[in-house]
Amino acid sequence: MAPVKRKSLDESKSARPEKKQKASVSSTKSVVLAEEPVFPRGGSSILTPLEQKQIHIQATSDVLFEQSTGRKPATNEYEYGENESDQSDQSSGARQKTKRKKKSQKAQKGKLEEAAKEPNIRIERLSYKRLVPGSLVLGQVSYINRYDIALSLPDNLTGYVPLTSISDGITQKIEALVAEDEDEDEAEAAGDRTDSKEINLQSYFSVGQYLRAYVTSTQEGTESKRKGRKHIELSINPRAANTGLSKSEVVVNSMVQASVVSVEDHGLIMNLGIEDTTIRGFMSTRELGQIDVTKIEEGTVFLCLVTGTSSNGKIIKLSADSQRAGNIKKSHFLTDALTVDAFLPGTAVEVLLSDVNPLGIAGKVMGLLNATADLIHSGGAASGKELDKKYSTGSKIKGRIICTFPSTEEKKVCISVLDHVISLKSLTVTPKFSTTAGPPTDMLPLSTILEQVRVVKVEPGMGLFVDVGVKGLRGFVHISRVADAKVESLPESTGPYKLGSVHKARIIGYNPMDGLFIVSLERKIIDEPFLRFEDVNVGQVVKGTIEKIMVNETGVSGMLVGIAEGISGLVLPIHMADVLLQHPERKFKEGSTVTARVLSTDPEKRQLRLTLKKSLVNTDAEVWDSYEKLKPGMQAPGTLISILPSGAVVQFYSSVRGFLPVSEMSESYIQDPKQHFRIGQVVKVHVVSINPTEERMMISCKDPAIFGSSQREALKELEIGSVVGGTVSEKLGGEIIVELSGGIKALLPFEHLSDGSSQKCITLAKKIRVNQVLNDLLVLNKSDSKPLVKLTSKPSLVKASKDGRLLKTFEDVQEGEEVAGYIQSITPTGIFVRFATELTGLLLKTHLPEESKQLPDFGMRQNESISPKVLSADHEQRRFLLTLKPVTESDLRSNSSSKCASVPKPTLSNPVDGVSTTLDDYIVGKLTKARITSIKATQLNVLLADNVPGRVDVSETFDGWDEIKHTKRPLKAFHVKQILPVRVLGFHDSRNHRFLPVSHRKTTQVFELTAKTSLQTQAELDMLTLEKVEVGSIWPVFVNNISDDCVWVNLSPIVRGRIRTMDVSSDVSLLKDLSKNFPVGSALKAKVISIDTSHNRLELSARSDGSALPPTLNDVSKGMILPGRVTKVTERQVMVQLNNTLSGVVGLTDLADDYSKANPSAYQKNQIVRVCVRDVDLPNKRVALSMRPSKVLSSSLPVEDPEFTLISELNVNDIIKGFVKNVTDAGLFVNIGTNITAFVKVSDLSDLFLKDWKSHFEIDRLVKGRITVADAQANRLQMSLKQSHVDKDYQPPLTFADMTIGKVVTGKVRKVADFGVFVV
Repeated sequence: MAPVKRKSLDESKSARPEKKQKASVSSTKSVVLAEEPVFPRGGSSILTPLEQKQIHIQATSDVLFEQSTGRKPATNEYEYGENESDQSDQSSGARQKTKRKKKSQKAQKGKLEEAAKEPNIRIERLSYKRLVPGSLVLGQVSYINRYDIALSLPDNLTGYVPLTSISDGITQKIEALVAEDEDEDEAEAAGDRTDSKEINLQSYFSVGQYLRAYVTSTQEGTESKRKGRKHIELSINPRAANTGLSKSEVVVNSMVQASVVSVEDHGLIMNLGIEDTTIRGFMSTRELGQIDVTKIEEGTVFLCLVTGTSSNGKIIKLSADSQRAGNIKKSHFLTDALTVDAFLPGTAVEVLLSDVNPLGIAGKVMGLLNATADLIHSGGAASGKELDKKYSTGSKIKGRIICTFPSTEEKKVCISVLDHVISLKSLTVTPKFSTTAGPPTDMLPLSTILEQVRVVKVEPGMGLFVDVGVKGLRGFVHISRVADAKVESLPESTGPYKLGSVHKARIIGYNPMDGLFIVSLERKIIDEPFLRFEDVNVGQVVKGTIEKIMVNETGVSGMLVGIAEGISGLVLPIHMADVLLQHPERKFKEGSTVTARVLSTDPEKRQLRLTLKKSLVNTDAEVWDSYEKLKPGMQAPGTLISILPSGAVVQFYSSVRGFLPVSEMSESYIQDPKQHFRIGQVVKVHVVSINPTEERMMISCKDPAIFGSSQREALKELEIGSVVGGTVSEKLGGEIIVELSGGIKALLPFEHLSDGSSQKCITLAKKIRVNQVLNDLLVLNKSDSKPLVKLTSKPSLVKASKDGRLLKTFEDVQEGEEVAGYIQSITPTGIFVRFATELTGLLLKTHLPEESKQLPDFGMRQNESISPKVLSADHEQRRFLLTLKPVTESDLRSNSSSKCASVPKPTLSNPVDGVSTTLDDYIVGKLTKARITSIKATQLNVLLADNVPGRVDVSETFDGWDEIKHTKRPLKAFHVKQILPVRVLGFHDSRNHRFLPVSHRKTTQVFELTAKTSLQTQAELDMLTLEKVEVGSIWPVFVNNISDDCVWVNLSPIVRGRIRTMDVSSDVSLLKDLSKNFPVGSALKAKVISIDTSHNRLELSARSDGSALPPTLNDVSKGMILPGRVTKVTERQVMVQLNNTLSGVVGLTDLADDYSKANPSAYQKNQIVRVCVRDVDLPNKRVALSMRPSKVLSSSLPVEDPEFTLISELNVNDIIKGFVKNVTDAGLFVNIGTNITAFVKVSDLSDLFLKDWKSHFEIDRLVKGRITVADAQANRLQMSLKQSHVDKDYQPPLTFADMTIGKVVTGKVRKVADFGVFVV
């Protein structure tokens, strides 16, 4: 045989295409490459069933591609349905190639057909791995930090925008600040240094603002101890955010990002960041929406809607009004674009759906661009509905683009159809019993522990969607957050996390883009005392573990104490113990547990300061963490941090500090404070004086109780406004301590020594010596409860007191009189002037001389003497105005007749009644006419004249119940442009929905009118008030609002009542959907049950008999059938609420007449059900309920499992069913009925031997058995579960003795061997 030549490497490579081409001819010889992972410990696969299915689908798709084209398919970087997040980024392990396996032609053909059914557009969730540099994504500002901005991104991702990646304008400001810092030394030497402004991002952005971001990098974070923490860095600079946009792509209804270049009179000049620098944007001030143009700074970035272009195409007209851009119902979505590059995140589009599956929806934009929406952003997560029931293939929907995938071969975008994303608003919720909507985190703050969350949707490879108890909101539990141990998959119908299961959970985050709470079911997370630094409160007592003892050249410099995972606090040496420790390392060891109290927190810097002092940890005193809540006389312990010759500085909590003068350290004389006190010592002090504005406080160690009876008597006799003398006992800070007669201590501030300048006051203070006697001191104010007196020696005030012109009470105020006082505070709109007894008047800016208005602080200072004149006094509000301008008699007359400037009375245009001429014509009781402009559910909006709106409440349109023809839509009988005869009742404030009399007129108010025929003919208007409503009276009422447990109704615009859910109707079937059967605006006939005028409460009932449900337990009797509301559902019972104070339990044996249909999970919280009172236990205040159909519907219904209440009702050999109540070593306890339990011995469990019998029975399992013992006197009941005792056709198992040759038996294959089969 001739030797076979081996092909060279080049020859073999060149030969491969021929071989591949040959293979493409024969479709039956294609081979699928498969990869097997390295076997993990235990031999099982490391892939989840979902991942295995995805790989299988991808492999068959590649086979189809190879068979049809003859080419090897390109490597797809992303797998279908892959779910990767920065919470659980785990490596999949090494994989090695295996030998190719041949597939049979039949199996291969079936897989090709299966692969052909797969959608062409892959639905992908945004993840850390898919968010590659160059991606564009829509985000929402969630946090504004000092040096960066946090953007919430779709699918629970968060990115950060550094200060230098915002806009060119801000970058230039930063460079200017850096240049100023470099020249700092030169500026200081020249003496003209100006304080440089730090860029405050709070003035540039707002939380909830939508922005388009460009991904600059994705990398592993290095901060903290958490390994594998991902960090996404973004840029919102228009040059990056508008990547790929040219002049031709900027079309109407597209969204572009722009930064403010300059603020002009009529609008903003904007930079679009596109290559053509001649193109600029302009935004009119009318297109800013709710944004205040005066607060906009250069460099601010907005996501704008393109509204048009100038005639030459050089100016792009923009709008930042989110209300306009978010209204895409008929317009403002992109319908015309030259290229697909115009479709960037933030732009609204219309999508033609081509695929709807459980993972999301997919379709085409304008027939060219692929668009997908995952499960969250298609609305399937929040609604809980199946997507195929919500969407249909071939339909058109509108959405907003939220991200792009630049690494895919074919351009594709992700969209969101969530309402808040489409409308570019933040998701808000309205709490119960409130009309004000707020962010979801107000109802469920982060770190909140939820006792029960119910699984409403299971995504096996992704996680769980749970009901967190907030209507309209869901929580998401990632698969890595389900349990402490690793969970491979999540079956939907089995296992502990199946659909409908209830768990304890904790809120660990919230993503405003997704509208989902991030939830964890991990026990370690739930048990953590704190998750964030924000959760730690100042003054809170915590337990922690010493993590590290820090040592330097001087010894122990501090300790780090961990109070939770990732949260540690610093304990300084002076706070390690009440006494100074020479060797702290001997007392404290790393790993030991300590109890500490939090002194201060700084969440932004992630810093905590703790103390281990027992005197601070164990105290019950109030925590002093703010100057605003402190008042003279309050007591608390503090720590000395500095000792001076004149006193000491005492530190409390946060940044609160107080000065302790030497004279207040003790009742005895102290010469050197360092001889009596030491740094770190805890002292108990009380507040002497405090100035929250300047954050200054003086404290004392003296016992306030020592203030004797003689001193109290002297303080009582001291009159405010009297002139006294005293002796200087001490000078400290900016105050002088003066001792008056009787031993009373008083304060004399430096600024109150003279009427002159501040420098003159300081000069006089320097001349005053201790023990010097001061005369002509005026008592300005005193506090009898706290021994505190304030003095002044201002000559103007002393002279006014001697002349009897000093203002001490409001009754002393006389218009036109000149008064002497001093400036308390200065605001941009005016000056507050104070007199004796803290009486204060207001000097407005308009009443200052013209030359003073232009000066800083109007040329005045705090505590400066001033002598204005009284301009006007409001005795009702006890307020008065002052002026420094000359006051004439005409000014006083105008002020006495009107406290505000008169407003010209505008004439009416096109009054409907043709008679009225001005607004003053519409007085209370006036009969006029109005034209209907629109009809709402609860009111008619009308016009009395042009620009004179009014409204007719639905309760003011009908005189009686008989006039209402359509109870669900009472106002259906009216039509737009209809003219009605009406009568004026008053005003309706459209902002706070309050009814006001006509005298309270505001710009936001509309006229409150009535269209009742009976009120048109009355001589005097008689409005319905709560005082006129009587118990037992029947009224037509109109639904105003619907909550979970009641319906709010209106009897009139000012009389509102409540009907409890169970009292809305006698038909329980109507109560299951109140919003549908009793919509807002619908009419009900209700009877008044109770009235509480002191609390303005009115209770009604709309039941046919006019009665309400039993209010107390005494009113409930056995056999009553009542409606109830489900408040709690567990695996073994349903809790039903009958009213606010009465609830009952329905057990498994009372749920159904057939125990096999008893399923508590079939009921939902707040569901309305019909129950029958089975028993009432008055001593224990309990009521037992039943929902058996034979009890609540009809007694003639068939009963499969009868109800037993006594053992005497049972006989031996009765076959009954029951639910396992308890499993013990001795046997089972089975619940037969209420308070009836039967015992089953272990020997009576089965005819067969059960090695581990407990594993065959679980609590609440339904079992069937025969009664073996029924002794009512001994209260003893036993039963057997053996099949031989229950089944009359029972055949005992075969024994070896029963086996004969030729006998035919039935068995089960247990094992297959080479030599045969084992059958049992």
